[in-house]
Amino acid sequence: MNISSIGSLASHLAAATASAQSPVKPVSEDQKALIQAVKAVNAAEMFGQENEVTFKIDRAAGIAVVRVVNKKTGALVQQIPSQEVLKMAEESSGG
Repeated sequence: MNISSIGSLASHLAAATASAQSPVKPVSEDQKALIQAVKAVNAAEMFGQENEVTFKIDRAAGIAVVRVVNKKTGALVQQIPSQEVLKMAEESSGG
């Protein structure tokens, strides 16, 4: 699963949409609000100076994934939902 910074959410949504061979959808107001919220959390360094919040849609499970990662190393600090939950969701949807 490829996780990237919240700042590039729109490009990820466009890529996911394009790979599904459907027209590119504009970023919704809810998605814009999420982007702003995550930017605010990162700016306030709520998870420390060394960590940042990232966001992505897990295409296989069809679920939004929020991760806290170390900025320098890229190491995963925390993920919601966990890999186990994503796997269960993927399996239950026939994936």
